[in-house]
Amino acid sequence: MRRLIACLLLLAACPVSAAQRVISLAPSLTEIVIELDAADLLVGVQDGGERPLAVAALPSVGRYGQLEMEQLLSLRPDLLLLWPGSVSAAQRDQLQRLSIPTFTAEPHTLDQLADQIEQIGERLGRAERGRQVATAFRQRLTDLRTRYHRDTPVSVFYQVWDQPLYTVGGEQIISDALKVCGAKNVFDDLKQPAPQVSLEAVLQRSPGVVVAGSTSQLAMWKAWPSQKARFVVLPDKGIERPSGQMVEAVQKLCETLSPDR
Repeated sequence: MRRLIACLLLLAACPVSAAQRVISLAPSLTEIVIELDAADLLVGVQDGGERPLAVAALPSVGRYGQLEMEQLLSLRPDLLLLWPGSVSAAQRDQLQRLSIPTFTAEPHTLDQLADQIEQIGERLGRAERGRQVATAFRQRLTDLRTRYHRDTPVSVFYQVWDQPLYTVGGEQIISDALKVCGAKNVFDDLKQPAPQVSLEAVLQRSPGVVVAGSTSQLAMWKAWPSQKARFVVLPDKGIERPSGQMVEAVQKLCETLSPDR
């Protein structure tokens, strides 16, 4: 009580206890924890691809879309880092009923991602490190926006998959990454994060550039020799993982989209 009164008298907020037993429910959030030098606080992670070495030995609490709830509870977390899309709606409701403190991260822009890195740093007791990472991230973004600005953005079809054909919607963070690079997502009017589209719809929007993750995913376009788009491959999937490393992936995207390439 005395401490609370003292904080109020000084017009300062009382610090919230930092989490000590953290479970990350998305690979991107696991990366953020590592970038904040806080991997020692993790007691479990959700799997989704190859793990970073810093968390290779940690218990798994399931894979994308399916949590192992008993395993999660056995680890006695005092903080969950949640990416909503990585957990089913039914299990999100179940987690909410358990009343475990949860930080939900779903940035739609790169600036929001920087803010959330800072916020996670505060929750983990790594506030100073969080500010350092976020500040460096924002500065890199500013530099990229300046370097790759175009008065008329190039129109881009970002191809997530080819069979069936998937792309990203306008509220997905990759759309914001395209803006940083002086480009515009041709499907930025769609609200879904990963909408399925038809080949005819893509051709109708006449993109200047088509971006895919591999050469094989571009094979389908050979049947349309009249398509005047430039086809580029961006094999680094870091652009699809919203964490501090994403700024490096955005730079690679900008370089790939550059008219000098």
